[in-house]
Amino acid sequence: MRFDLSGKVAVITGGGGILCSTIADGLAREGVRCVLIDIAADKAQAALRRVREAGSDGLAIKASVLDREDLERAAEETLKTFGRVDFLINGAGGNHPKATTSKEIPFFNLPEEAVRFVFDLNFMGTFLASQVFGKIMAEQEEGVILNIASMNALRPLTRIPAYSAAKAAVANFTQWLAVHMAQEYSPKIRVVAIAPGFFLTEQNRFLLLDEKGELTERGKKIIEHTPMGRFGAPEDLIGTVVWLLSPAAAFVTGVVIPIDGGFSAYSGV
Repeated sequence: MRFDLSGKVAVITGGGGILCSTIADGLAREGVRCVLIDIAADKAQAALRRVREAGSDGLAIKASVLDREDLERAAEETLKTFGRVDFLINGAGGNHPKATTSKEIPFFNLPEEAVRFVFDLNFMGTFLASQVFGKIMAEQEEGVILNIASMNALRPLTRIPAYSAAKAAVANFTQWLAVHMAQEYSPKIRVVAIAPGFFLTEQNRFLLLDEKGELTERGKKIIEHTPMGRFGAPEDLIGTVVWLLSPAAAFVTGVVIPIDGGFSAYSGV
């Protein structure tokens, strides 16, 4: 029963996104009830339908991870419905085309508001949700916070300085919060992260595929430097997430686990 998650309650921010809705589907198949928080109500509802089709239940809540009142309202609704929060998955995030360098927009002209948007969404969204739902775990004296960092938190990528910096902050914050929660509140509160490699999402599709669906030069370089020779599929995240949330990982905290097809292990030679 080391991997048993049945009956647990997971709050997932960005729950309507491609990666997080797939994670929710996988957790639902393990008996986890999923609270899906997303700024887009229709996407959260669609993800909740998948959760129910997978044999579990949950909630779909429209909320912004950058609005503390929204998050506190979501926490109140979660506690009213399920009575506790076992897991928080901080999945809200993404890049912005205007925070990406190009021939049209050199680094020196990147708009400040676009850079702030990317940093706030990825880091502050994680920070605020961890405050709101982490407080519940502190009162329970147990729980797991799982952050979604990125491979570029460990190896910065060209063209996306804001996203790389923000995800590096998420990885560092994961380590800090793991120590803080264990020392100040309970050693049964764990904080971990995953660092996905290259997965096709709505945020990065314009960088990896052209209008015809063919690999861009950037996409080709990524495949060439991924020993497994492919982009990740959302389902590739589920096994690691289940392990990190489960009792099987009871002595694992403060780590960032790559899920990258070997990208981080390959020097290119």
